Amino acid sequence: MHPIDLAAFWPGYAVVASRQYAENNLTLTLEPLASALPRCGRCLEPSPLIHDRRIRYVRDRDLFDQRVQLQVPVRRVDCLSCGRAPERIDWLEPSSRLTRRLRAWVEMLLQMLPISHISRLTGLHWHTIKDIDKRRLQASVGAFEPGNVRRLVMDEFALHKGHRYATVIMDAERTRVLWVGKGNSREAIRPFFELLGERCRQIEAVAMDMNTAFDLEVKQHCPQAEVVYDLFHVVARYGRDVIDRIRVDQANALSHDKPARKVVKQSRWLLLRNRDNLKDEQAVQLQELLAANQPLATVYVLKDALKEIWYAPSVREGWQRWRTWLRHARDSDLPPLQRFARNLKRYARGILASARFRMHTSLLEGVNNRIKVIKRMAYGFRDSDYFFLKIKAAFPGKAR
Repeated sequence: MHPIDLAAFWPGYAVVASRQYAENNLTLTLEPLASALPRCGRCLEPSPLIHDRRIRYVRDRDLFDQRVQLQVPVRRVDCLSCGRAPERIDWLEPSSRLTRRLRAWVEMLLQMLPISHISRLTGLHWHTIKDIDKRRLQASVGAFEPGNVRRLVMDEFALHKGHRYATVIMDAERTRVLWVGKGNSREAIRPFFELLGERCRQIEAVAMDMNTAFDLEVKQHCPQAEVVYDLFHVVARYGRDVIDRIRVDQANALSHDKPARKVVKQSRWLLLRNRDNLKDEQAVQLQELLAANQPLATVYVLKDALKEIWYAPSVREGWQRWRTWLRHARDSDLPPLQRFARNLKRYARGILASARFRMHTSLLEGVNNRIKVIKRMAYGFRDSDYFFLKIKAAFPGKAR
């Protein structure tokens, strides 16, 4: 190979030797061109005085079917302005063992493929690729830039097993994640409002689940903001505290009739799913179940009535629907339903506020589902900061 055949790939250096040290693995030995003066890595001025040099092995982008490794002499110059400093190499970052060209290629692949696939394709270690991805994400979404935010959505999600949680906060109008942090306490979410600073005054509504910590912290920092309780979380809690409890009670009451008991025990998803999402045969099963079991029919009908409160066209209409629902729940003679209704009364203002602020419930449901997908794909999710950056990148927002 002629010494300058590939010089254009590594400005300032010439290829002086090549060696095939394994199948599909090529090592190229580079030497600085005598005509190119080294530059100080600090002031970028030419510096002809060389203090020392060391050999560094660097991976570059593949050349056809060959994985390319470079043997590069990296020098320290004796700069007249800065003293001893590493030289500036345009195609290689300081202390890096990957060329800028290889990093750019990996960053492009990261937008299309999982890390494990890129690792097999390039031969780079999983953690090396993760570090490249993390730095890319920090540059693109790492900064806190709330913009002209007026409405927020706050939600918690499971970070690890064992009831360890994190909190995500979004711009509701642009569906853009603004901040993610560990924990779901007041102290955990306070840094967001401290970063928001004076912009807290422009927040007019905040959607959340019935988390007292979120509620209190919002009222402290944004006293003018209306808290809007999210339908998705309320219905999910209704399913756990009311439908599941009554379904189990009804199944236990049918211990003498094993076929009927089995039908009730296996009806959980029929009762929790929206009727529109059921297949024809499932809809028939649901209708037969409700016709045969009055308590389950009652809680199922009141589940739909509860949802209708959030879709009221006005606060007045919402109040009427709310009062009607409370009356039916109180008269049901079903203790789990009555207990749920009593607990829900203290959240009435945040429920009725949905008539003024249409903070769509599918937004939080979509966020939760997307976070679960990211968590399943992210081997190495032990790095919480990296995981949070992935979440922010998944919700970049849309123009208003």
